[in-house]
Amino acid sequence: MGIHSSYHQRKQDLIMLVLKGTRWAVLVAGSNGYENYRHQADVCHAYQLLRKGGLKDENIIVFMYDDIAFNVQNPRPGIIINRPQGEDVYEGVPKDYTGHNANVHNLYAVILANKTALTGGSGKVLDSGPEDHIFIYYTDHGGPGLMPYDDYVYANDLIDVLKKKHESNTFKSMVFYLEACESGSMFEGLLPEGLNIYATTAANAVENSFVTYCPDDYPHVAPEYDTCLGDLYSVSWMEDSDKHDLRTETLEQQYEVVRRRTSNEYPENGSHVMQYGNLRLRKKSLYDYLGTNPANENYTYMRHDSSTSISKPVSQHDADLLHFWHKFRKAPKGSEKKLEAQKQLIDELNQRLHIDHIMMFIAKLLFESENGLLMLETVRPAGQPLVDDWNCLKTLVRTYEEHCGSLSRYGMTYMRAIANMCNAGVKMEQMAMASAQACMGTTLIHAAPSTMN
Repeated sequence: MGIHSSYHQRKQDLIMLVLKGTRWAVLVAGSNGYENYRHQADVCHAYQLLRKGGLKDENIIVFMYDDIAFNVQNPRPGIIINRPQGEDVYEGVPKDYTGHNANVHNLYAVILANKTALTGGSGKVLDSGPEDHIFIYYTDHGGPGLMPYDDYVYANDLIDVLKKKHESNTFKSMVFYLEACESGSMFEGLLPEGLNIYATTAANAVENSFVTYCPDDYPHVAPEYDTCLGDLYSVSWMEDSDKHDLRTETLEQQYEVVRRRTSNEYPENGSHVMQYGNLRLRKKSLYDYLGTNPANENYTYMRHDSSTSISKPVSQHDADLLHFWHKFRKAPKGSEKKLEAQKQLIDELNQRLHIDHIMMFIAKLLFESENGLLMLETVRPAGQPLVDDWNCLKTLVRTYEEHCGSLSRYGMTYMRAIANMCNAGVKMEQMAMASAQACMGTTLIHAAPSTMN
């Protein structure tokens, strides 16, 4: 045992001589609420993987709301799992930026190592040097061109932060894994090759990403859970990393494993994993960013090996509805829990119908009826960014919210429609007039509860 241990240590020491610099990681779960259990489970799993890979706590920065582990709805208090019958991934996870301190302003400050811009949190920042390797993993809901993290993470702002990080000469290379609906829109037409950043996304610029290990996925998910445990893209890259010697697997090879699992195996319920930035980096070893678990020393990557499960994916946009439906179905008939779950489900459906109605009305006011509906769905050619003028997009979103209230996670699906308005020359005054008319005195369109029992 001692001989094997010393041999392994010498082998690790030799590898470290080849890998100059330090590995850093920023892990971000952008959502909160028990219905979004999976996002924090993803991040906790990623943390455990990196620790087993040899990264130190001082080099791993974690953003998560931290309202899941001890949530009253969690059937296993203090424990978070990322797959059925999985091990606890919550234990030991650093509480760097939690609650309201897990926000976009602190995220940008952490990436840029700007300690003076931080508000709350542990104070840890990405204090990397010119020879260091950075891994950023972000999981959340999403919409075209943005992520809903406290205040919005707009694609152009994120790219500007990454450009500033590159200009500061504080990393050698960076890998960015992004899990969200329409996540490709955060990088498409925006991430230059010259930043030495390689990014992959759970979906292309126009489609939903998918969740997995969901309720009723028998026999895979324990019946006490009424929420999905993981996101398909996320568990795909992590379950692949969990079992391989990552010194023998490249970023490109993992991309292929994840792409197959999220698309080819689920032609009707899957998404297209995308690559952006400096694609030459995909030839690099995963070890450079994630380290590797010594227990996997003899488990090398094989081309057709994958972490396939037969769990049926669910659209990210439908995961909330699935959670509320299962809460309703499981609650005792006539109980307060059943009434509460029914209200949550109907309120969510009503809100979606309401937003659909408002957006269609605004589009019809701004354009002719036919053109208005077309404006909601038009997609720009592949390779182009979502919008030409990002300030216009932000202005129109703010204007809408001043008159109609928060866009909401579901409402973010209409970001492309608002971007199309900007691209068509719509001004703030026009949006204000249309939004005021659409939302003044409006009442929610109601989904009938009579069909539920």
